[in-house]
Amino acid sequence: VIRFAHAYAPLDEALARAVVDLSGRGFFAWEVPKELEQVWVTRDFPLTLVADFFQAFADRGRLTLHLTVLSARNGHHAAEAAFKAAALALRQAVSLRPAVGDGGEVPSTKGTLSR
Repeated sequence: VIRFAHAYAPLDEALARAVVDLSGRGFFAWEVPKELEQVWVTRDFPLTLVADFFQAFADRGRLTLHLTVLSARNGHHAAEAAFKAAALALRQAVSLRPAVGDGGEVPSTKGTLSR
C-alpha cells in the first residue's frame, strides 16, 4: 500500500486537510478554528462528535490521522469538508503501490510493514 497520504477538501467557504499514515498505531489530532469549537452541525449533532468519531476510527483502525479544518463559517460545512478530506486521504493511502522490483518500495524504514 502507499501508506502515507494527504488531501484537502473544500465545501464552499470551508476547507479541511487530512494527513494519514497507516502505521498500525492509533493516533488522532483534530484542529478547528477557535470560533467553531462549540458549534453544532445540526440541532442534535455537535461538531465535537465529529472529533469523537474520528478518534474512535483512528484508534480502532490503528492509523494516524491529523485532521484540520482550516476555515469554515458553520459546523455543517466544517464537518462535511473534514469527512471528505479524510475519505480522499484514506483512499490514496490504501492504494496499492507497484511491487518491489517493479519500481515500488516498501514504505517503512524497517523494510516491512507488519503488526
